[in-house]
Amino acid sequence: MSSIYNQTIKLFGSHPEPAFESAGQQAAMWGREWGCDNDVGQIRLCLMHRPGDEMEIVDRNKRIEEIGSYGDLEAGWYFQSDTVPDWDEFRAQHDGLVRTLRREGVEVVFLDRIEADGIKSMYTRDSSVAIKGGAIVMRLARTIRRGEEAHVTRTLANLGMPILRTLHGTAMAEGGSFAWLNEKTAAIGRSICVNEEGSRQIEEVLNAQGVELLRVDMTGYSIHLDGALTMIDVDVAIVDPDRLPYPFLQKLEALGIRTVEVSEQDNHWIINCLAVRPGRVIMPRGISNRTADTLAAMDIEIIEIDYDKAQLNGGGIHCSTCPLVRDSVY
Repeated sequence: MSSIYNQTIKLFGSHPEPAFESAGQQAAMWGREWGCDNDVGQIRLCLMHRPGDEMEIVDRNKRIEEIGSYGDLEAGWYFQSDTVPDWDEFRAQHDGLVRTLRREGVEVVFLDRIEADGIKSMYTRDSSVAIKGGAIVMRLARTIRRGEEAHVTRTLANLGMPILRTLHGTAMAEGGSFAWLNEKTAAIGRSICVNEEGSRQIEEVLNAQGVELLRVDMTGYSIHLDGALTMIDVDVAIVDPDRLPYPFLQKLEALGIRTVEVSEQDNHWIINCLAVRPGRVIMPRGISNRTADTLAAMDIEIIEIDYDKAQLNGGGIHCSTCPLVRDSVY
């Protein structure tokens, strides 16, 4: 009996190749090729959350004069702008972003549920990151956002998307501080919201796929890399050089990435934009003529939308979108 068993196991036994994230394995075992290996390929599937009744927790009577915004230390919520918008206008701008994405051929799906006070849940970029073959679920740094991890995990599982890692222990990281530079190079912005343990756990998964993770130390209280850099084409990034360390700017040049620097005349939120496919980008209104001319000369197409009310909650277009599937471009 043992001889038959051993011979059977030997004949039908272990096969590590092809890799989990290979196209054939993904299609056969998980129904489709999941994830992303870039930040500019055509988005096929994008995770979002339409802001709902949770926004009503923001009490206009709870203004903290010394910081010029709103919050409740005891309840644990904050709204980091000096103005609280009309919520109908706020939601209408988010709806406009969803419509724009759908016109660009993107399938938009939504979180299954959120916390009752999850006023930051609309920024789905932060709770997970899509890499080749699946997702990494983050561990969010700020207590106002803890709990989002469980909801995104359930949503991804219901979609059938593999979860390759859930950050644990003392790790902290948020997806707004993660960027693909090319299919073999990614960057993580270390900040008040991203510690080294979070970076290390993400790096472990990426290294298994042959991807290098660059650490970028953010300045001051900057929380996310996507406030200083976003890829908008295969070899083009829009950047704020004053918020990035010089060695990283040198690395971008060494990788052959051309940079478009925002000017003082630009709405700074244009950095927090989204490439829906190579060289076609959704941006908020407020691009200066100089920057518009530079982008046009580089054959970058811009779709401008109104998003100023939604930005009052502390995040922009990039923050509000989490691509789960993109076409490869390399």
